[in-house]
Amino acid sequence: MKAKREFRDREEVEVAVLDALVDRGGEGMTVFELRAAVDVDIDTLETALSALKADSLISVEHDNNRTVVLPDDRVVPDPTETPADDESLFDAIRDRLGL
Repeated sequence: MKAKREFRDREEVEVAVLDALVDRGGEGMTVFELRAAVDVDIDTLETALSALKADSLISVEHDNNRTVVLPDDRVVPDPTETPADDESLFDAIRDRLGL
């Protein structure tokens, strides 16, 4: 599952982080899991996480000696709405080209 369309007009790494978090559901991800999922160096990931946190698009929770990053509820698409597979050809091309 991908983050809502209105949150996709961000830096590529930020969108990848949001998509990974949304795909994981309510479990959240550790920084190490995010780094593996997004496949960027730690400094780039830290910059993306800082920007997303500043915009209140993610939250950080501590649970039993484990720190996880969670997406804000407004980033997660409603499963009852139009599915992501129903995007237009233009949207698919735009996403593919990174525009």
